[in-house]
Amino acid sequence: MSLGLISVFLIVFVVVGAIVTKRVEICLFLACTVGAVVLYGTSAVTELSAVFQEAIEENAWVLLIVLLFGSFMALLQSSNGHLGFSKIVDQVCDTERKTLLATFIMGIAIFIEELLNAMTIGSCMKTHYDKKKIPRETLAYLLDATGGPICVMIPISGWGVCLMSMFVQEDAFLALGSNHIKSYLSASPLCFYPIATLVVAFLFCIGVMPKLGGMKKAYDRVEQTGMVYSEKSRKYNHKVSDDVTEGKILDFLIPIAVLIAVTVVTGDLLPALITSTAVCAIMYIPRRLISSEELFPILTRGCSDMLQVDVVLLLTFVLQIITAKMRMTEYIIEKVQPYMVGTVFPVVVFLLVSVLCFCTASLVGVCALVVPIALPLGTVVGANTLLVMAAVMSGAGFGSHACFYSDATLVSSNISGIDNLEHATSQLPYVAIAAVISVTAFLIAGFVV
Repeated sequence: MSLGLISVFLIVFVVVGAIVTKRVEICLFLACTVGAVVLYGTSAVTELSAVFQEAIEENAWVLLIVLLFGSFMALLQSSNGHLGFSKIVDQVCDTERKTLLATFIMGIAIFIEELLNAMTIGSCMKTHYDKKKIPRETLAYLLDATGGPICVMIPISGWGVCLMSMFVQEDAFLALGSNHIKSYLSASPLCFYPIATLVVAFLFCIGVMPKLGGMKKAYDRVEQTGMVYSEKSRKYNHKVSDDVTEGKILDFLIPIAVLIAVTVVTGDLLPALITSTAVCAIMYIPRRLISSEELFPILTRGCSDMLQVDVVLLLTFVLQIITAKMRMTEYIIEKVQPYMVGTVFPVVVFLLVSVLCFCTASLVGVCALVVPIALPLGTVVGANTLLVMAAVMSGAGFGSHACFYSDATLVSSNISGIDNLEHATSQLPYVAIAAVISVTAFLIAGFVV
């Protein structure tokens, strides 16, 4: 049995095992362990330790971002500024439909970075969702649906810059013209999965799209018990004192505005989080909203709240390295390549990137491997280059949105205060609808465009 096939079985084990046991971290760890044994035999323990170290070194930015945002959020909550923001939102969004639409619009507006999207909007809207008795699963779904899917279509977003840097290495992309941003934007209208996801999310917000599957169960839970999150997600939600009813909105909005502004200026979320955390301390300590003695305990508590997310992310990164060493992506591409003929080429590329991104949660790694194959091969078989680009972009958007252990899914669920599997399963019907629409659209476009 080839290593590539074994790596596929490992991913299937993680997906099925996590759904059955509801313990994704255990399934990831077991898959990493088995993969290390298959690869290294008696040296598995030593080599697995080295892989963990490699994963930490290569992904230190993401792991640190998650911890720092936990500290930032803890400081924001200590000021009670979110209560002041919620009071303003209460006046504007006085119905569930307006609340969902406001979340949707903000999600599209903050397109710079998908993690920034989830972090800022989630922290802004969570209290208001609770007041309106809207399930947290709804908030997590809208954060996820307007994160990665919109970012891949915008060339000045973090994802857009990453994908365009891969496209410009290919002659097929350069043949489209010297204006690379214009070429990228020309492919955006053909990004059927992101567009379908946004349409489905909008229809959900205005009440046209019905509550399905886990989302319907979440609404039933709220109606029957008044709980906006399940008992399983209680551990992600700290009890807030009922005695605190006031807060100044500027204590919330100024740090959030600094976070967004510094991200835009520097193009990096890390200095933005450090700066906005410092702004919180400067604003709060002199006014005795918190004492200087409380500062580091608050920061530490915030980090600890995000540790579980970091653990799952780290295990995901380790599994990515192991499956890469087992050449899983190359194995799947090899099996799919015989079916890559002109008219069906775009839909095959979309499915290939989607499956690989879902399995590995390694969007950059998958696209880096697929793009150098897909664009030249698309030219050979006569496929439209813009459509092939759109298929890659759509597959990346699908991976970010659908994979229940991707960084976007983990952050969206954690910021919303729910278990990541509850989030993944509750949004699954809407992901499936968008995916079916996308497959159909790419299949038709392959014959028409």
